[in-house]
Formats: sequence, structure tokens, C-alpha cells
Amino acid sequence: MMRVLVIRHGAFGDIVLSFPAFAAIRARHARDEITLLTTAPYAPLLRASPWFDRVETDAKPGWWNLPGLLRLRRQLAGFGMVYDLQTSGRSSRYFALAGRPPWSGIARGCRFPDAANRASLHTRERLEQQLRLAGIPAPLPRPDLSWLRGDTGHLGLPGRYAVFIPGAAPHRPEKRLPAGTFRAVAAALGMPVVVAGTAAETPLARVIGGLDATGKTDIFQLASLLRGAAFALGNDTGPMHLAAALGVPCVSLFSAASNPARTAPRYPDGGWPVILRAPSLRELPVARILASLP
Repeated sequence: MMRVLVIRHGAFGDIVLSFPAFAAIRARHARDEITLLTTAPYAPLLRASPWFDRVETDAKPGWWNLPGLLRLRRQLAGFGMVYDLQTSGRSSRYFALAGRPPWSGIARGCRFPDAANRASLHTRERLEQQLRLAGIPAPLPRPDLSWLRGDTGHLGLPGRYAVFIPGAAPHRPEKRLPAGTFRAVAAALGMPVVVAGTAAETPLARVIGGLDATGKTDIFQLASLLRGAAFALGNDTGPMHLAAALGVPCVSLFSAASNPARTAPRYPDGGWPVILRAPSLRELPVARILASLP
């Protein structure tokens, strides 16, 4: 049995886009012990998944933090194969800290380097290419997400509903469709709307109307909420990646602030959701959104 390490820090959308890669690594190393090194927000989620035998939390110590680096070196030691799916400058420095084991990533001198075209690829195809170059054949599998469920009885969900996801990174307001536009779409739908997100999006939910689920779900409950939806409409944010990964019909909204060709949500089989783009989401007409809905 070989000890295998997978490195993936986040953010949430990147974690979700990595589900097929995680499943591919598990299939390739079915008899091996696989450890994931991730950051604290995603450890509980991925401990519940079927892909890892152990999940370790990376505290990401500063390079001047000698006790932290010694702990990290212990976490990185003793692996017969490492898949660095984070492929950041930081994670690439872990190659030397780990003792230069067999490594898939972009660290200089690693045994399984990714190709130079990686910067032009969507995250899904980039991961598929990286793993193929490390000996894991394409295509990436459709991951089993049956474990990703939670109780939503406290929400009082209607029988048929749409999910709106009006949030996005707080420091990226340009990635948000105005709450008033969501409200206008909801008014024209003819079906109940459930607004999902964190407690920080509760003021948006008050503007949009409908059933407010903001701040009332963990990731497992959010998954079950999304599974029951007729469709999901939302900004370029992690929960939209989760909706698409679960196979929920999605309309994903992108401003000029990000490039869907590289970062859009993807369906379990690799298919693409409906993508609506506008230089500024403030310019996206309600009629265009309504015409795109399933």
C-alpha cells in the first residue's frame, strides 16, 4: 500500500470543481491510503466524502514561522505520490519541504509537470490534463455525490421552487446582479423562490422576497435544498458550482470581472450550464434573464 497526498486549499468553487479529480485519484489508488491537505473551512465537508482516508488541515504558516513549518513538514513527509491540485506558488514550495517525492503539479523539477497551456484551460480540463500527465486516464469520472445531503425540514420548502443565489465574494461587488433585478425576475416567474446564501446575504433576501434560507443551511443542507430546485440562478460564487455539480439546471451570471471559460460551474458529466455575460451585471436586462431560464 502506498501513501498518497492530495493538496487542495480552496476556494469553495475550486473545491467543487475538483470533485471529479478527487474521484479519479481515488479510483486510481483504490488500495492506497489517500490523505488530503486542505484548509479548515473545507475539512468537515471532505471528511464526509468517500475519496480520502484522512483529511489534514494546512495552517499555511508564514515562512518565518519555524514551529509551523516543522509541523507542515511532518504533514508532508512519507508520501509515495503527491498530487498538488492547488498548483499555487505556495503549494509548489511544499515540494522541497516534502523532500522532493514523486509529484504532480508545477513545482520546478517535479516528476509529473503539467503542460504549459494550463493557463488557458478551464479548471476542469486543467485538472484532467494534469492527472493524465501523471498517469490517470481521461476523461474525469462523474463523481458520486450521494453522501452530500442534509436535513432541510426546518426550511418549510414548497413542492416546486427556484433557488436564487444573490451573493458573491464581499470584496467583489461587481460580480453581483442587483437585488432589485433578482426581485423583478422572481415576480415574473410564477413559482416560489428560495434565496440561499450566508447570513451576510440576508439583506439581499429581504429585497428579493420569497423564502429566506440565508444563514440557515450548512453545506450539506444547501446541497439538499439545491437538489429539490427546478433551477438555480446566481452569480459567480461557490454555491452555483455546487448546484451545477449536483446536476441542477443552472443559469450562471458573469460580469467582466471573471472569465467563465476558465472558472464557470460545470455539470457532473462536464457539460456547461447557461452562462449570461454582461460587462456589468447592472446592465443585464430582466427579459434576457427570463428568456434563459429552463
